[in-house]
Amino acid sequence: MPITKDDIFHYVYGVLHDPVYRETYAQNLKREFPRIPFYPDFFAWAGWGKRLMELHIGYETVEPWPLSRLDTPDKKAREAGVAPKAVLKADKDNGIIRLDSETVLSGIPPEVWTYRLGNRSGLEWILDQYKEKTPKDPTIREKFNTYRFADYKDHVIDLIARVTRVSVETVDITEAMKSAKR
Repeated sequence: MPITKDDIFHYVYGVLHDPVYRETYAQNLKREFPRIPFYPDFFAWAGWGKRLMELHIGYETVEPWPLSRLDTPDKKAREAGVAPKAVLKADKDNGIIRLDSETVLSGIPPEVWTYRLGNRSGLEWILDQYKEKTPKDPTIREKFNTYRFADYKDHVIDLIARVTRVSVETVDITEAMKSAKR
């Protein structure tokens, strides 16, 4: 079976996600261009790389992970006529994310927190990016600070479910890589 350019690209993507490779060559990867080893089962690695690439590029279209959503009305906020207070905190030990004073997502598998993008997981990145932040500059705060989490809540829930699926499947693939014979 001939090896195509796409196969090589997928193979390299797979090898660069190999936890054993990343650990073994951690210092080299920080200082120089990666050197890609040739593993005996080329097409298995190319297949893993292709699947990882599909997950990582198409994260917005993957099947959402089935999370449980619990909404408990925030009586104080409703009586005051304001949106629920955004919290965006994760309880990793219990597999829970509190989005705001009304909504809690549960059923988040622990492996979601092990797949990291740099120094934090995909879900930690989402929770940080969608927090309401108050600008220090008073003019910006007064005239341009229009972001409200409540306007994006459903989008964030969908994104969390999809990134959970991507993270779980990525961890499954990298675990299979660990057990592969090199």
